[in-house]
Amino acid sequence: MSEEKLYAVKDDEGEWADQYRLFGPGAWATPDKDEREKVAKHHGGHVVTFVEEPKKVVLSEKQAEIVENAHGCDYPATSISGDAGENGNSDDEELLMNAYVNGYTVAKEKKYLVFKELDGKQKNKLFAQAYRSSIYSGTISWILTNEVKSGSWAWFTESEIEHYGLQDCEKEEVTDDGMGC
Repeated sequence: MSEEKLYAVKDDEGEWADQYRLFGPGAWATPDKDEREKVAKHHGGHVVTFVEEPKKVVLSEKQAEIVENAHGCDYPATSISGDAGENGNSDDEELLMNAYVNGYTVAKEKKYLVFKELDGKQKNKLFAQAYRSSIYSGTISWILTNEVKSGSWAWFTESEIEHYGLQDCEKEEVTDDGMGC
């Protein structure tokens, strides 16, 4: 978070002092606190500090779930500390607390095309490309192809690659436009 601050003068009626020291709907804010205090003392009102809004923290889906659960608790810090420790993320406790206070966004999980190169006597190499043949049964099938094709049915997250035991396969990251890097 940036520590840069701006200062403005506001009167008791909620109107702001502008650059001409006239009170109205527009505020004149500067980083010079002493100057704004002089204006407030001479023309009335009080100094208001504006602080840049902190950036939202980027979290994984699991981390976001921990923060969401904490919002429903009487003791959110205790909840975050306990859940972070249970999930092996005790180092992330400060990150999760910042997310609780400042807000967060969930990072998009990288997706990959997964394939195995096959040995063969063909002129062009053939690839066996993995895809989920049935999401419900959790099985993986392979398609033989001369080129690596993209399509959401063939994209796997790191956790899916681990779940389906495809760690020994080659993988190619898929960008938002569906093409590999």
